[in-house]
Amino acid sequence: MWLNPVTLSKSKFIHDYEQGLESALQNFHYILDDESTYMERYKDLTERSFQRKNLVEVLKEDNERWGAPPSTMENIERLLDEDSVVIVGGQQAGLLTGPLYTIHKIVSILHLAKEKEKQLNKPVVPLFWVAGEDHDFAEINHVSLPHPPRMKKYKILQKQEQHLSVSSMQINQDEGERWLGNIFKQLKETAYTNRLYEDLLHCLKDSETFVDFFANVIFHLFDREGIVLLDSHSPRVRKLESEYFIEMIRHQEAIASSVQQKIHDNGKLGYTIPVEAERNSGHLFYHLNGERVLLFIDEDGKWTGKNRECSFSTEELVAIAKDKPELLSNNVVTRPLMQEKLLPVLAFVGGPGEILYWAALKPAFEILQMKVPPVVQRLSFTLIDAKAEKIISEFGLRIEEIMKNGIEPDRIAYLARTTGRPVSEVADRVKLAIEKAHQPLKQMAKDIQSDLGQMAEKNLFHLLREVEYLEHRIMHSLEMKHHQTMEKFDWLDVYLHPEGGLQERQWNVVPFLNEHGKQWIHQLCEAEVDYHKQHFLAYL
Repeated sequence: MWLNPVTLSKSKFIHDYEQGLESALQNFHYILDDESTYMERYKDLTERSFQRKNLVEVLKEDNERWGAPPSTMENIERLLDEDSVVIVGGQQAGLLTGPLYTIHKIVSILHLAKEKEKQLNKPVVPLFWVAGEDHDFAEINHVSLPHPPRMKKYKILQKQEQHLSVSSMQINQDEGERWLGNIFKQLKETAYTNRLYEDLLHCLKDSETFVDFFANVIFHLFDREGIVLLDSHSPRVRKLESEYFIEMIRHQEAIASSVQQKIHDNGKLGYTIPVEAERNSGHLFYHLNGERVLLFIDEDGKWTGKNRECSFSTEELVAIAKDKPELLSNNVVTRPLMQEKLLPVLAFVGGPGEILYWAALKPAFEILQMKVPPVVQRLSFTLIDAKAEKIISEFGLRIEEIMKNGIEPDRIAYLARTTGRPVSEVADRVKLAIEKAHQPLKQMAKDIQSDLGQMAEKNLFHLLREVEYLEHRIMHSLEMKHHQTMEKFDWLDVYLHPEGGLQERQWNVVPFLNEHGKQWIHQLCEAEVDYHKQHFLAYL
């Protein structure tokens, strides 16, 4: 494997953040490009205490249950060392890991942990925060596979009877096996197919919930890198968070108002942060009969659901946090705060969207007497295999252009070359000639009678439409004549620009495992990367 960095378009905020502009950096406590940043952060962490022993017990129990490899269990033990810190990032528990960016995020965490351990000469543990409290089953109940010219979703046909968290939702094994079998029916059989199917089926059968399935697959893929998994909705984790929930409840008003103001201030700088934050936002969920209810503060100071499904005084909610913390969970604002309270975070690794909403949280961290950890943009990859390379070379295409604009400009250019003159150019000339020839007749009709002028306008419209129809038929015939080439173009488009975006946002890891095994994942973890260049073409 070799990597080639490429530059892609970025949002205004990410551009300014990477360039080190004060307007973006003022939202954080640490400057990433400063050589002393991580030592400063490490020293700040040494002044705080963490529930290391209890945390290790919880992590050992859950990770063992998911079949964690020895490298993971060794990393969990290292957290008992008061000098140890973590690199953390997280994601929902997608089926078969979900889109490729989940794999890329784990690779990023592993890379940064290895790099910072070498730099600091301290134990740095890579940890992945599985957002098990999420309830949006529609986001994770499928994988997308290529069916050029589109991607096609394959959903597990299991109904979500209640709006349960993914961590609590049981997998229907019969539906799961049918779904997995259907996935493999879409794949070309290779030397890896049968073993891959058996391994993933084993992961499924060893799983009770969707989080279990996610964790089992992750450990199958990353079986020697030492990644540690934490299910944020585990009741054992919630028990560790009890006092932190109480802090957030007590400081609700200050947290809510400060985050709202920060979002407003960033908006004036041209940074739109997609986080709902009103002064009455509780920024916590209450789990009512298994369903998650977002809490707000009403006019009487009560914590209540939007539809008044429940209602608590502050002291009643504090009692719940103390005695039954598993009934509470965090939203997008308080999740980073909880992560910071629970873990000795050396750095947080996130995608561009995550970094943007972290830009609203600095005052909330300060209210709880903490600093925003260094926030590092994750690495991102587009996987390039031999088939893609061959087509790109055959037609002299540029990968970056296809990734940005899709294949259509190259398809049109190719068809134009095969006809000698571009069809669209000839059609435009014909339409111009028709309009010019039609003008005297149209003017004559208008001079005789106004409704005849309107009829002449319609007549011209129909003439031009007939030319356009012929243009489309010629293009269609050319495409049929060159259908094998068009199929290559369609495949390349869905490979490099699926659904108008990056490969990592649509493709699942399974087609690549089926074609290449899983060795490329280990190679990706071992490759040298530069965090100043976030996107790479990874040649398999």
